[in-house]
Amino acid sequence: MAITPTLYAVRTRQSVNWADARRRVLHSYRDWIRAAPEIQTMYNIPLPISVIRTRIREEFERHRFTQKLALVDVLISKSNNDYQETMNFWRQTTHIMSYFKDENFRGDERLPKNFMTGFLEGRN
Repeated sequence: MAITPTLYAVRTRQSVNWADARRRVLHSYRDWIRAAPEIQTMYNIPLPISVIRTRIREEFERHRFTQKLALVDVLISKSNNDYQETMNFWRQTTHIMSYFKDENFRGDERLPKNFMTGFLEGRN
């Protein structure tokens, strides 16, 4: 697969009103949801597509009640930038897996609390 850097590029602009911002957010959300199977195969993610889509939804829901239009525009351009980097394979699998803390083998609990608990668990 040939990588075209400008294939997923989106021009950064400001939203005219809240209806325009909503349309742009939904467009970005649909792009991410549609790309979930391709992201899974490109990065060899050992999770089902439904988990990837759920995590995408959680990221969008995190900013659902943003009240400032300028902040929504910044979030849209960040989303478009992340989408371009992900789809052009400019990231590594560890970057993608960092979104899945619970399912990830390198989550927050990967290191023991102290030496003795790690020793008794048989960790190096």
